[in-house]
Order: sequence, then structure tokens, then C-alpha cells
Amino acid sequence: MFRVLVTDNLSPAGLAVLEQHAGIEVDVRQGLSPEEVREALKSADGIIIRSATKLTPELLKDQKRLKVIVRAGVGVDNIDLPAATREGIVVMNTPAGNTTSTAEHTVAMMMALSRNIAPAAAGMVAGRWDRKLYTGTQLSGKTLGIVGLGRIGLAVAKRANGLEMKVVGYDPFLSAERAAEQGIELYREIDDLVPLCDYLTVHTPLTDETRGIINAERLSKMRKGVRIINCARGGIVDEKDLADAIESGQVAGAALDVFTSEPPTDDRLVKLPQVLSTPHLGASTDEAQELVAVEAAELISGFLLRNEIRHAVNLAPVSAAEMAEIRTYLDLSRRLGLLLAQHPQAGGLKSARIMYRGEVASKNTKLITASFTSGLLEAALDENVNIVNAEIMAKDRGIEITESSSSEVGDFSTLIQATIETEHGHPTAAGTVFGKQFLRLVRLGTFTLDAYLDGLMLIFRHRDVPGLIGFIGTLFGQHGVNISHMSLGRENDVQGGNAVAVLNLDNPPTPEVVAEIRAHPEVTSVALVKLPPAGAPLPWLDRG
Repeated sequence: MFRVLVTDNLSPAGLAVLEQHAGIEVDVRQGLSPEEVREALKSADGIIIRSATKLTPELLKDQKRLKVIVRAGVGVDNIDLPAATREGIVVMNTPAGNTTSTAEHTVAMMMALSRNIAPAAAGMVAGRWDRKLYTGTQLSGKTLGIVGLGRIGLAVAKRANGLEMKVVGYDPFLSAERAAEQGIELYREIDDLVPLCDYLTVHTPLTDETRGIINAERLSKMRKGVRIINCARGGIVDEKDLADAIESGQVAGAALDVFTSEPPTDDRLVKLPQVLSTPHLGASTDEAQELVAVEAAELISGFLLRNEIRHAVNLAPVSAAEMAEIRTYLDLSRRLGLLLAQHPQAGGLKSARIMYRGEVASKNTKLITASFTSGLLEAALDENVNIVNAEIMAKDRGIEITESSSSEVGDFSTLIQATIETEHGHPTAAGTVFGKQFLRLVRLGTFTLDAYLDGLMLIFRHRDVPGLIGFIGTLFGQHGVNISHMSLGRENDVQGGNAVAVLNLDNPPTPEVVAEIRAHPEVTSVALVKLPPAGAPLPWLDRG
């Protein structure tokens, strides 16, 4: 049974989605202090939040059970993403649910700003009839600049085209063809866009790159009398610089739904008569609240019950079908990582190279590489390592992980080969899948073999001479150690040369028995490797 904690107000429709799953227990607790949230997270597999709950590094530290955070909304600035990633927690948001409502609010704010709706309405309430005072500006024929052409930015562009505005946009990723289809004149440099605008609206996430992207320098490059709209995130537009530009007459007005501090602690900007402000209402419609709640509930239940990853902001998306398809490859790569981590030459790890060949090369190799890296690191680190944080854990320790792929099929329909660079050498191991589920170790260094890649493995290098296997078999028999499978590999397949043997054991030999094997004059190295049993669940994937 998975427990989902809900600490903010969530639409009943979203709660109903969670409650319909027999495998999910819903724990709704609003108004918790940070200390109470931290304590509640200890018994939660996932949490759904909106904007009220702040998930800081202190709250997320050492939350061993917590696997997923879902933000019912687009912005995730109330979640410390680096901290969540380091703790191996998947973070998702709901980008589709409030698209229409936020786009409509943006256009409503732009229209109200242009036609002085708010001050005129306030004058009417006060008993004044000030027609001449509130003469406005029409939107038709004006140029609207859109910074950020994601879902909401494109939705705003569609509505602006309907108002007969000229739409120009900045986005570093949207294709020129897609922009043209939406009636947008695309610019790759924001400084090329800003001088063209009568109106400018921002629709980017708040990041280090976008914080203050509309500042004094760029405001000064705009047409005198430009109007600024921000219904995205406070801080994208520098509030002090905007207030200065309005007071100087460079900017005619601004419509703001979001602020750096909410509610604003410095009210200089909102008190300017040229500013129309609302208290973060972009997604505050009945429809949007229900949609984001339902989407959040579907995301978290899909993740917990079906291993589905959608709209993750710190991990590549993976459908339930794709996850089921690559699960065996995730298992194989993790076991290769675990195996190499226990190699006698594994000390002083510097880098790792993973090569994919054949069928596996067409799969999500980035995720498979993350699985290998988690296996490589998990035995050496006290911290929880999984496919979410493996890459950053390796990078923090100066370990470079690289991958290459080839669709060419060699001796096996699929091959995953990994080589680690250490202070002592370059150990290599390769594995494949027989059938749909049988994992095999087919290469160790220069040796080709066919060993079971599971359970307890005794790996020893030796000279290929008669009597050695008999010696080990007799020794194990004397000490009650059962050999379940054995595989041998010879260098160049030549008798009498160097060789390697992998013995899969049902029970462990004592250190004294291992020492006796190591002391044999024909044995050059011995390693006792512990891997999960055949068919064992992946600890960070099969959570049921």
C-alpha cells in the first residue's frame, strides 16, 4: 500500500482519482508547519502540493521512503530541485491543466490594461463619470512580444492572432516551422525582439537564466510607451527596474499577476496608477483547479502503481509501456555496475564507458546508463542512489560517465558492455539477455564466457591446467558449498594459457576457503561477488 500525502488544498476531483485505487492510501493534512511536514514525509511514498507548501533541503534530507513529488501546477520554484534530485526523488508538475486559464488571464490583463478597465470601474463605484480620463488603446494592429513559447506562450499567441495583433516571439528551442504554423515571427535572441514590441508578455519558468531577464537595460531598448504583462513567475521581470521605467515614462503600464514575494513586501510597484495587479489568479478558475488536481493524481498514481514517469522536471519521461519494455535492460546494466564495483581493481574509480550494441541501442539508453551508474555507486555510498540521482552523484565525485551506441548486431542481438577506469586498471564486463528475461555475463576483460549474472559468484583467474577445477570442487564439497552453475573462458581459446572461471554458488564459502583457493599456485586472483538473486525487483522501480 502506497501512502500519498496531500498538504495543500486539492480539488475533490483529484482526491477521488487517488481514492479509487486500492493500492493507494490518501493522507490529507493541510496547514502543517515545516517541522510537521518533515515528520509526515517519513511515512509517505509521494506528496502532492500546490504553492503553499515549501519543500526545502531540510525537509527533503534523508526521506528514505519518499519517491515522488507532484506539484499541482506548472511552477516548481517552491521545491528545491537539486535537493530532491540528490535524494533520488522524482519531481513532476502538471503543465497542461492550467494552460487555458493562464492564457485567458494574460489576455484579459492585457485588454484591461489597454482600456483602463480597473480604474474606470473604481471611478464608477466612487460615483464618477470620467470618460475622457480613461481613453484607452486598441490591441488590433499592435505588436505583441512573447518571451517563452511553451504551452501557455503558444496559447497566448493563438488568442493574440485572433485579436489581429502581430505576434513576435523568443524561444531558444521552438522550431521556426512550428512558430510559423502558429503565426509567430520567431527570434533566437531576446535583444532582437524587445525593440519591436508594443506589448510584451513573459511565459518562461523562473530559473537562474530567466531571473531578471526583463531588466533596466532591456526596458530601455523597448519602444517608448510599451506595456509589460507578467502572469508567469515573479522575478522574471525585475520589479525595481520596471517601477523606475514606469515612473520615467519609458513604460506606459504593466499588468502583473505574480511577484517576487507573494504577497508583495514592497508595494511601490503595485501602487503606481499605471499598474494593474491581481493576486496570482492565472490558474484560479474552477476548471483549472479541477484539471491540475486530476492531472496530479493521475501522475502520482501512474508513477507508484505502473512505474510511469510523465512531466518529470528532473528525469526523462517514460511511459508505463516503455518502462516495462526496458526493465530487463535496466536490470542488466545495474548488475554490470554492481559487478564492476566489486572488481579487485575497482579502487580509485575515475570514469566509466558504456557501449550499447544491437536492439538495446534503440531504447532509452540515458535511463539505462543511469541504472548502470546506480549499481556502480550504490555499494560505495551511504546515500540512496537510484536512476534519478546517479548521474549527479557521479559528477559530484568527479566520475565521468559516457555512453555510445551502435545498432549493428554482433554475436548477440543485444549487448551492453561497460569499462571502468580506475587507479589500478580498466576492468571490462559485458552482458546480454537470453530470451526475454535471462541475464548473462558474456565477457570479462578479454575472456568470453556464459555465466549467470545473479546471486553469489566466485570469479577467479587462473592458468588453464588440469586438476584446478577438481581441487575447488573437492574443497567446496568438504565445506558444504554447492555450485549451481559454472562457466569457463580461455584466452584465445588456447589450452594452458590464462583463463577465468565464474562459479555461481548457492551458499557462501568461508573466508578461510576463499583464502585457500587464492593460495593455489595456479590461481592469480579471486573475487567473491554478490548480485541480486535472479528475478529480484529493482529497488527503486518495483516498489509494490
